[in-house]
Amino acid sequence: MKIHLAYGHDGLDVEVPDKNLAKVLSIDAGRPLPNLTEAVLQALRQPIGGPPLGKLAEQAKTACIVVCDITRPVPNRMLLAPMLKTLEKHGIARDNIIILIATGLHRPSQADELQLILGDEILQRYTITQHHARSRDEQVYFGETAKKTPIYIDKTYCESDLKITVGFIEPHLMAGFSGGRKMVAIGCAGEETIKALHSPLFLDDARCCEGSLDQNPLHHELLEIARSAGHDFVLDVCLDANRNITGMFSGDPKRAHAAGVAAVRRFVRATIRKPADIVVTTSAGFPLDLTYYQAIKGLTAALPVVKKGGTLILAAECAEGLGSDTFKKMATRFRSANVFHDWIHQHPVEVDQWQLQECAKAARYADVVLVSSGITGEEKERLFVNSAVSVEDAIQKGLQKSGSAAAIAVIPKGPYTLVEVDPAGG
Repeated sequence: MKIHLAYGHDGLDVEVPDKNLAKVLSIDAGRPLPNLTEAVLQALRQPIGGPPLGKLAEQAKTACIVVCDITRPVPNRMLLAPMLKTLEKHGIARDNIIILIATGLHRPSQADELQLILGDEILQRYTITQHHARSRDEQVYFGETAKKTPIYIDKTYCESDLKITVGFIEPHLMAGFSGGRKMVAIGCAGEETIKALHSPLFLDDARCCEGSLDQNPLHHELLEIARSAGHDFVLDVCLDANRNITGMFSGDPKRAHAAGVAAVRRFVRATIRKPADIVVTTSAGFPLDLTYYQAIKGLTAALPVVKKGGTLILAAECAEGLGSDTFKKMATRFRSANVFHDWIHQHPVEVDQWQLQECAKAARYADVVLVSSGITGEEKERLFVNSAVSVEDAIQKGLQKSGSAAAIAVIPKGPYTLVEVDPAGG
């Protein structure tokens, strides 16, 4: 059977033997919202659990709107235009509105990426700045959380009267779901804060995984940090497989995000009756599979439905290669996932080790096989996962290992899909 995978900009068609295909695990995100401009205005006028954005704007002189960088496909332009109009209509001068790109520890967004994120009109008319997590003098210190996480948050954000975030909600490999509090507590956080939030203290906890929220200690840590820094208004959306907006959740950051998570959980859940011997997954294509660093999210998303010791195939273009120089050095430094796992528990946290820890979780559970056109052969040789020239080649190797009757599951949009084993409903 031919199956289309999300891979880079154009996707990838792969052949999976019909007799082995157990299930294609895909999302059903509902219908796209009609008349998006009016939908945004309605969300701003009738938010969840808090006052309308206009009312908040009347009590402020300055505003900071936090948006995602290029690694998140948020349709910012159609969301920001009505929001900016609302702020100005209710008394905040255009010169007093700042749009802050929440980079976390990612590299700064390039000029062409800013154009994709915001569009020419917004770029020309508003002040745009980018978060720099490694610049301590650009952060405000709020002390420590109850778990001793140091709280450093972007000064531009903190010094604004009205603090707004715009994002989208999807399953997240550590925080349960993206959006809401994560835009502040990681997207606008300083390096020391981010390192603490991604340390083994949290990542060793099995509750820090996709779909886990109420019992997730990282989620509650993020909420505490966002409360300390201030978070006045959120506008989060959910998207379908074609990245159309299917839901909009605005208002009080905690309550609106919770409502969004409840909706997204229904949309993205996909089940199978029992774990498969071979699972083919992706990192949902561009922009999530720009780098191997980001693509690892496709691995952790698939773990719940692959047999222990089975084969986990990741198809990710990785047009920008492995990722940052820091991550590249770390990813090619260790000969096995076990060696790396031992190392991180014996040394202080280093930048980017967390994503490799998530990769190690997958590689210690199943045989991971990477299919990528953007990573060089030399680099693949130095990773602690295997590689193949094609998904079909990787499947054949998996069948040789597990037998000709091995069951195969396919997740075309990897981390956008919340997969589970459900013997009754799979």
